[in-house]
Formats: sequence, C-alpha cells, structure tokens
Amino acid sequence: MNQIITILWPLFALILLGFMLKRSASFSPFFWQGTEKLNYFLLFPALLINSLATASLDNPQLPRLFWAILAILGTGLFILIIIKWLLKWPAQRFGVYVQGLLRFNTYLGLAITVDIFGSHGIAVASLIIAILVPLCNAISVFALTPDIKTLSIKQFVVIITKNPLILACFIGIGLNLTNLGLPYGSGQFLKILAGASLPLGLICIGASLQPAMLRTEKKPIIINSLSRLLFMPLVAGVVGYLLELDVLEINLLILFFAIPTAPTAYILTRQLNGDSQLMSAIITLQTMFAVITLPIILGLRLD
Repeated sequence: MNQIITILWPLFALILLGFMLKRSASFSPFFWQGTEKLNYFLLFPALLINSLATASLDNPQLPRLFWAILAILGTGLFILIIIKWLLKWPAQRFGVYVQGLLRFNTYLGLAITVDIFGSHGIAVASLIIAILVPLCNAISVFALTPDIKTLSIKQFVVIITKNPLILACFIGIGLNLTNLGLPYGSGQFLKILAGASLPLGLICIGASLQPAMLRTEKKPIIINSLSRLLFMPLVAGVVGYLLELDVLEINLLILFFAIPTAPTAYILTRQLNGDSQLMSAIITLQTMFAVITLPIILGLRLD
C-alpha cells in the first residue's frame, strides 16, 4: 500500500496544483482554455497515435479483451436503464449518470499505467483505450439524446468524429494495420509531444474541478461516484477472470474502471443540452473520492 501511495501522490499533487493555479491570479481563463485545447487536440492524440501505431494488434487476447470491455459496459448500462425506467429520468440526467459510471479519465489512467506497469502496460492500455473511447462516446451520445429517432446517422457521425481521441485511435490503428508505422523519425516527434501530455493533462483536471457544484443533489452524486470507483472495478475484475484474460489485462481493466470519469464529459453534456451542472459535480466528487479509493483498489491488484 505504501508503494501505491508513493506512486499516486505525485499524480494527485499535479491535480491539486492545477486546482490552486486556476484559482490564483497567475493565469487568465484564456490560458486554461488554450492549454486544454492544446492537450486535447494535439498532445494527447500524439500519445495515442504513437502507442497504437506500434502496438501488437495480433495479440490473440484482443478479441477476449474486446468482449470483456463490452460486457463491463453492458452491465453498467443495463443497471442504469432499469433505474432510469423506475425513476423516470429524462435524457438530460440519464446521459450524465451514464457518463459518470462508464467514461474514464484517460490522462490519469495512462499516468498510473506508466508508473506501475511500464511500457508493456502502456501497449495494452492503448488497446483498452482504443476500444473504450469510441464505445463510451457512442453510448454517451445516445444516452443524452431525448429521442434517439430524431438523431440522424449524419449527426451521430459528426459528433463522434469531432472527438480527437477517437480520430487518433483510428489513425494509430490504421498506421499499424497498413504496416506504415512511424518512419523517418515521426515516432520520436510524437513521443516528444506525448511526453508533455500526461503532466499537463493532470494539471488541467485540477483546473476543471468545481467544488461549489457539490451543494446540489448530494445523494445521487455520491451513489454514482461510489458505483464508478468501487462497483465498476469489481465488475471488471470478475468479467476479466471469467473470460480468462491474463493478469496484466485484468489489472488494467480494473484500473481503467476504477479511475474517475472524464472531465471532457462536461463538454459533451453541454453540447447535447444535458445537465452540465450535475455532470460537473460528479466529475469533481469522483476525482476527490479517487484519492482514497484508488490506493485501495490498486493495493489489491493481482500478481
């Protein structure tokens, strides 16, 4: 446990640093907007392309990894659909709870993967992200749409393809499958860009936190947060075990379902007229709770 805390505290310290810097007079709001865009549209996609272009896509475990992720997401979504039917949630709220339970903070997940599981872990984590990012975004769009019948295929494709992380996944996989790879030093170029992504991403997470939003609807926010941080990693571990994934893959699945939801969920929620204040509160509380829950979950990882 002490080793896990030693690994995690610098990451959460960067988040705290971002929170403090945002509330100081040191940087203008325009600085934070530009920094988030730089990381979201350039630096982090560079990391995904660099990882996926050289990942082992012929891994015989890949189909089982895909079905495991599908089963985990399906379990969480099924439970939420039942609750939606019982409590008569509108799409504006249902979509928020779906994102709170199923989406994940990619920056934090990869930062932990680097520190605990090393380069081999990054290769597997990149595959998990390549599967999770399109699926989670597609589910989120459907969940936030009041009447799915009114959502045309063109609208859906536009919303999904505007996501730079999805595009980066497709580009990286395309370079891999076509055997083009990253020639002429392009891999080193992307590696340099990627090196700035994780620390900057963690600082931006801290800057995006809004504790004032926690005053509203405390009970559902707490339930959603604890379900994400404790129940979903349990589901991930059980599904990975039943599908006979290897230890590293099970550990990484548990990790990616034990980290808080994505700060970018707030952007999608606003874009589709969801309850953005509720989304902001869930993002904030999950990030705060993860300081306690993540060391516990990672301390129980398989060897």
